[in-house]
Amino acid sequence: MEKKIRGRRKITPYALGKFGERFASDYLKKRKYKIIEKGYRLFRGEIDIIAYDKKGVLVFCEVKTRRGSHFGFPEESVTSSKKRQIRKIAQGFISFNKLEGKECRFDILALDYSETRGFKVTHFKDAF
Repeated sequence: MEKKIRGRRKITPYALGKFGERFASDYLKKRKYKIIEKGYRLFRGEIDIIAYDKKGVLVFCEVKTRRGSHFGFPEESVTSSKKRQIRKIAQGFISFNKLEGKECRFDILALDYSETRGFKVTHFKDAF
C-alpha cells in the first residue's frame, strides 16, 4: 500500500512521523481494525495506536517512519528499552480499562517514505 504526501516538497522529520502515523491508522482501518486510541500517553511514554483486529485481539502498534535506510530500517529503531516501555504502558492501559485476560499482541508498522512513490508499509504482527 503506497500513498504520497501531496503538496509538500520538504517536510521535517517530525511532520513525516505524524503523516506516517495517520497513514498507518488508515492502513489498519482498511484491514478492518477498530482504532480505539491514538497517541496514548502514560508513564512518560506513548503507544502510537491501540486497536482491535478483526478477530477481536487487542493490538498495541508502534509506528516507525523513515525516508530510506541510511540510518537503518524503521523496525530496527524499536529497541529493547522501547519495547519494555511499550509493554509497561500497555499494562497500564489494560489495568485502567479493566481488560485483564484480554488477548493482546504488539505490532510494528514500519513505513518507508519516498518523494516519488510515497509510503510503503511493512506490518510486523506479534513483533515482540
